[in-house]
Amino acid sequence: MSASWIGIDVGGTNFRIGVVQGLHVVWEKRFQADFAHLCRTLPPAEVLHAILSILGDAIAEAQAAHPAVEAAGVGFPGFIDPVSRHLLSSPNLPGLLDADIVRPLESRCRLPVVLENDASAAAWGEFVIGGKVGDLVYLGLGTGVGGGLVLNGRLHGGAHGVAMEVGHLIVEPGGRLCGCGNRGCLEQYASTNGVVQSYLETTGITRSAFDLAGLAAQGDGAATKAFALAGEHLAGALAHIAKVVDVEEVVIGGGMSASWPLLHPAFEQRLRCDLIPALRGRVRVRISQAQDQAGIIGAAMLSESSVRFRA
Repeated sequence: MSASWIGIDVGGTNFRIGVVQGLHVVWEKRFQADFAHLCRTLPPAEVLHAILSILGDAIAEAQAAHPAVEAAGVGFPGFIDPVSRHLLSSPNLPGLLDADIVRPLESRCRLPVVLENDASAAAWGEFVIGGKVGDLVYLGLGTGVGGGLVLNGRLHGGAHGVAMEVGHLIVEPGGRLCGCGNRGCLEQYASTNGVVQSYLETTGITRSAFDLAGLAAQGDGAATKAFALAGEHLAGALAHIAKVVDVEEVVIGGGMSASWPLLHPAFEQRLRCDLIPALRGRVRVRISQAQDQAGIIGAAMLSESSVRFRA
């Protein structure tokens, strides 16, 4: 029987778990668990207990479906300490500070567990799916904006676990207040929440990002403007990232990548303007083809690497 690994991709409003064999997800389930809501309504200790319980139940369900799984990887939104592997903090899940997620899950599920930033896990997933060739930047557009970087065949998390936190690049000085404590961060404009806020500021009406995509496709001016602003700011941030890391490929994923046609015109125009001449036309940007499974596959493959390293 082929070795199998569990991968979990945690978001602010839901999470998905899968069992991976080779590079194929052979079992998958989505859970509606609004962790962001829990963080707004419960004390931090209760939130952590609830998250661990929910994730533990999900892992147990995966183990029941595939008893031979060897380890689990969890991609979690936030800053992961490279030494302790604790969750230092999470701008989109406020109140979780220096949280130990690994050891309680290992104790309950009796499996090795690896914790990684969700966008970094997705970056690794894109890298291994692509045959582990070249350097890669991943930008995940969802409730927030995450980033991951693979250089020289290795996931780069930085000395303090905050490398590629591109969602917190400031694109509008003095702009919207962000969960990280700064103002004007990229994810306040280029995420689903950012698009919702842009539309609200223009119209005074709150609609979901999904509904706004439909309105923009029908030619609604305010919705179209909200997505254009997201694309413009994303490109401006990427132009700066490219000047620093100069990778061959940029992959854009996450739930809002499904609305890429609405972001792309403004994105392309801004990227052409902001890239230095030496990079114009040479930065390959593509939408993820992983059917939104890069985070699951990446987390699972990171758990595989960890187990093989320990052995």
